[in-house]
Amino acid sequence: MFVRCYRGKLSVWAALCVLVLCWFYIFPVYRIPRDKEIVEDVLRQGEQWQKNHTGIDLYRKLLSECCDPRKMFAVTKENSPIGKVLWYDGEFYHSHTVNNDTYPLFVPDNPLPLPLKKCAVVGNGGILRNSKCGRDIDQADFIMRCNLPPLSKEYVEDVGNRTHLVTANPSIIEKRFQNLLLSRKDFVEKMKIYGSSHIYMPAFSMKPGTDLSMRAHYALADSSSNLTVLFANPEFLRTVGKFWKARGVHAKRLSTGLFLVSLALGLCEEVTTYGFWPFSVGLDEQPVRHHYYDNILPYKWFHAMPEEFVQLWHLHKSGVLRVRVGQCPHRRKEV
Repeated sequence: MFVRCYRGKLSVWAALCVLVLCWFYIFPVYRIPRDKEIVEDVLRQGEQWQKNHTGIDLYRKLLSECCDPRKMFAVTKENSPIGKVLWYDGEFYHSHTVNNDTYPLFVPDNPLPLPLKKCAVVGNGGILRNSKCGRDIDQADFIMRCNLPPLSKEYVEDVGNRTHLVTANPSIIEKRFQNLLLSRKDFVEKMKIYGSSHIYMPAFSMKPGTDLSMRAHYALADSSSNLTVLFANPEFLRTVGKFWKARGVHAKRLSTGLFLVSLALGLCEEVTTYGFWPFSVGLDEQPVRHHYYDNILPYKWFHAMPEEFVQLWHLHKSGVLRVRVGQCPHRRKEV
């Protein structure tokens, strides 16, 4: 009896495997271009770029309908009153009910000076090294940066030094600042480089990040810092993830950069990205470090950076946003 059942199970699995193989044969999955193919396409495109007002308006409309970035990108007193249940977007079985402790930490409503005109979204890719894009970046009306990047003198020429919004992953607070349990002074001092910008933190994405984000908020508030901590709305992050999944980005979680690009597309009249290049070689076929400040690779399988870049490059070619790759125009020709 047991042997017959076991063989029966094997037959079922064999049939399922055949069906799956037939499905992929009839409907082949989308193939991400190889690194070399992408480099060749970028070089072919060259300096050509033309702003597409219709495409920009369409994407803003699509993002408004699915994700409402104007009202929902951050947790506010307006969209998250006391008693509201915030479901974590990274851990679906956890939630936080807004209470008298957390509600006072939220900003009243959208704090950004809308409408935003020319926005720069600055990634941390090694492609920024020797790009001389700092002046270009600093000339934008609103500048977004990812994960508390260094802006010291040695990098300013390539990445600029102005910031209006910068993300801070709780894991950075954990590793770089020892959970803010021993001393908060070092954290407060290092945050001064971002001026009076907004610190955007995913406090309700993973449960361990909630306390870390709250500590960062208290550390800056207690020091009378000019920085404003914003907590990313998990509903916004979740809907943005679905938006890009429907467009071919299949990953456990979107990168911080793509979240910011989505925010910019929903709020800005013109978007330019810098430092988005998830490949190991540059346009000159020379090796490129992962970050402009180090070569630490991300966790494998967590993000789908090449898929994300393909989507951004499609938007670049269609005039919805501009992707800067290579050196900026005041020193050499741009891409």
